[in-house]
Amino acid sequence: MPEHMTAPMGDGFDQMARDAVYRAMFTRRDVRSHFLPDALDDEVLARLLLAAHHAPSVGFMQPWNFIVIRDAARRGDVRDLFLAAREQELPEIEEERQALYRKLKLEGICESAVNICITCDRQRSQGSPLGRWHNPEMDLYSTVCAVQNFWLAARAEGVGVGWVSIIEPQALKSLLSIPEHVTPVAYLCVGRVSEFASKPDLETHGWGRRLPLPDLIMSETFRGQGEVPLKSTVARLKASDVAPATTCPAGQFVAPAVPQREPPKEASALSFNSLNFDDASASLMSQAGSGTWPAMVLK
Repeated sequence: MPEHMTAPMGDGFDQMARDAVYRAMFTRRDVRSHFLPDALDDEVLARLLLAAHHAPSVGFMQPWNFIVIRDAARRGDVRDLFLAAREQELPEIEEERQALYRKLKLEGICESAVNICITCDRQRSQGSPLGRWHNPEMDLYSTVCAVQNFWLAARAEGVGVGWVSIIEPQALKSLLSIPEHVTPVAYLCVGRVSEFASKPDLETHGWGRRLPLPDLIMSETFRGQGEVPLKSTVARLKASDVAPATTCPAGQFVAPAVPQREPPKEASALSFNSLNFDDASASLMSQAGSGTWPAMVLK
C-alpha cells in the first residue's frame, strides 16, 4: 500500500484521522438515487478496489473477485433481472406495506457510473481448511468484509455505493458467466452523487428505524442480563448523537462533543489528501475535534 496511506506501526490514529474513520461509518449510505452522470476516474476506482482487497479474510484465503460492469446493455439486462425479482418478492411483503414497497427506489443500476459484482470463489482455499474446517461459510463472510471496506473507502472518496440484493442469483450468474463454484455476494452501483442523505432512505420513508443498541448488548450468554455501565455509556453516546447540532458554514453541522481520552503522543501520519476530503471539511473537523469523540462534520 502507498506509504502516504498508512499510519506508523503501533501508533493510534490522531484525532482528525479517528474523526474521519467514524465519519465514514456514520455517514455511509446505501445509495439508490442522487447518482450524477459523471464518469468515475480509474484512479479512484483503483483505490476502492485496493481497500477492498485489504479486507480481513479467514485463513488469508482472499476469496473475492471484482467484476467491473460498464456496458450499458448488460447493465440494462441486470436491471431487468432486478425488476423481475422485485415482482417475485412483492407478494411476500406484508399487504399493508406493498404500496410503499412499490414506491421505494431500490437500485441505481443504469444511473450510476459503473457496477461492480463482488464474488466469492469457494474453491480458492480448497487446499487449506484453516478457519473453515468447522465453519465452511467463512469465505462468504470474508467477502462481505471486502464489500464493507470498499463501501467505507468510497464514502471517504465522496463516491456513492448501492447494494442491489433483489436479484435471483442463478440468473445473475448466467448473465455474467460466473462459474458454478463462485457465488455472487454483492452487486454494487457505484458513482459520484449529488448528496449523501442525512439518514438511510428506508428510515426516511418509514420502512424501518435503527434499533436501540443497548437492547442488542448481552452479557456472557445469549439474552444474558448485565453490562449496565456499558449500556449506559452507549445510551449516552446515542443521546449526544440526536442532540441539537451546532451550525457550521456551508450548511454543515458538527455533532456535539463527547469527552474522550487523550490521543497518543506520537499521532498517526494518515493523510487527509489520501481520503480526498476537501480543505473546508478538514478544517472544520480540526476545529471541532480537539479533545472530543466523535467530533464529526455531518452533511
